[in-house]
Amino acid sequence: MERVSDSVDTTAQDKAASAGLASTGTARPDIRHDWSAAEVEGLLGLPFNDLLFHAQIVHRRHFDPNRVQMSTLLSIKTGGCPEDCAYCPQSALYDTGVEAGKLMDVDAVVAQAKRAQAEGATRYCMGAAWRSPKDRELDAVCAMVEGVKALGMETCATLGMLDGPQAIRLADAGLDYYNHNLDTSEAYYGEIITTRTYRDRLDTLARVRDAGIKVCCGGIVGMGESRNDRAEMIATLACLPVHPESVPINMLVQVRDTPLHGTPELDPLEFVRTVAVARITMPRSVVRLSAGREQMSDEMQALAFLAGANSVFVGPALLTTANPARGRDAVLFAGLGLEPMEI
Repeated sequence: MERVSDSVDTTAQDKAASAGLASTGTARPDIRHDWSAAEVEGLLGLPFNDLLFHAQIVHRRHFDPNRVQMSTLLSIKTGGCPEDCAYCPQSALYDTGVEAGKLMDVDAVVAQAKRAQAEGATRYCMGAAWRSPKDRELDAVCAMVEGVKALGMETCATLGMLDGPQAIRLADAGLDYYNHNLDTSEAYYGEIITTRTYRDRLDTLARVRDAGIKVCCGGIVGMGESRNDRAEMIATLACLPVHPESVPINMLVQVRDTPLHGTPELDPLEFVRTVAVARITMPRSVVRLSAGREQMSDEMQALAFLAGANSVFVGPALLTTANPARGRDAVLFAGLGLEPMEI
């Protein structure tokens, strides 16, 4: 009689091979920039245990699996955005109760960064609800970057679209990362945003990269998109000439009076699958378990870390939506044996 331990799951191996993985669980080669959407969708369709196995192999090759990078995100200019992003409570087109505010004072931003640093954050992200910054606004942002950088923290900004000279100014100020998410696939993009194009986003990413700033770029899932849309988005990211150094995977946070409020919620395991596939296709990128953690169970977050997520936002808020309290995170991280990643 054949022993169970001697049997081979050839079906699982065949599925992995067709999705661009070797039988050992390694991508062929390790770093690729030619992922097809069909291959990525094949990964998303692997048996869950096989997918996480492959993701863990890739993750452990490039990172300490028990270290998590801690970032804090501050809204330095809230509300009044002219864009029509269907998920965003900061759009001036939706009556969500978010009031348009002025750009924060530089000293106030640096003071908040000091507090975040004392509480364990190593990267400080500054977000402004702009379509694109005006040059006079960029003066203040550059001063903020310089002030936060002087604390010994990594700096990140998300300010909307940039032209080439603006990207260079931010680089000269010492900005480490620029966040500009693709949000979804190019095919589904028009269902979410009509006030800028997919090409606009890719052009900003190219300008940021050309200026020597590291790229933070991911997307939002649970917006009513298909699995193919998620595959297309990841394939686009994984086929950039250089993979984003940071890849945030956001779960839609539904806000009343935005167009996406009431969208059927995404299966939590599908979210974890998306994290795992981001890890496999972009092995050296930090994959951030980003927006939506406040609504996630500890078990769902644990699976996401197992799938290769190794960054989170810490602090009570993400721009205008809630984030888990530090006490909850401390208990979760202690239970999982996770420790902060040092920069």
